[in-house]
Amino acid sequence: QVQLVESGGGLVQAGASLRLSCAASGRTFSSYVMGWFRQAPGKEREFVAAITRRGDNTRYADSVKGRFTISRDNAKNTAYLQMNSLKPEDTAVYYCAATRDYTGNYVYTTAAEYSYWGQGTQVNVSS
Repeated sequence: QVQLVESGGGLVQAGASLRLSCAASGRTFSSYVMGWFRQAPGKEREFVAAITRRGDNTRYADSVKGRFTISRDNAKNTAYLQMNSLKPEDTAVYYCAATRDYTGNYVYTTAAEYSYWGQGTQVNVSS
């Protein structure tokens, strides 16, 4: 089992950058695919980005492609989401998620595929 704690959210102006962090407990962080999702008020939770266990493959939602970058540091048990050129429509609660992966090269993009979730961190982007 793994516990996830997000940090790094806040209030920024459009065009600014933020870096979210997701700290994971446990000794098997490198066994988990990591993902970021977000949920805006009145909307369903949506996929943002995901990264393989080794960090050698990533996947992004079209809405963030070219602006957001997911990464991980297995030595620090931490995943990151670098968000650049933020837009007001990026405003949401951002959740970190993890799921055990035995293939080594798969990237999961749906919420149902993830077993563990953090509590979320709020990101507000003003125009």
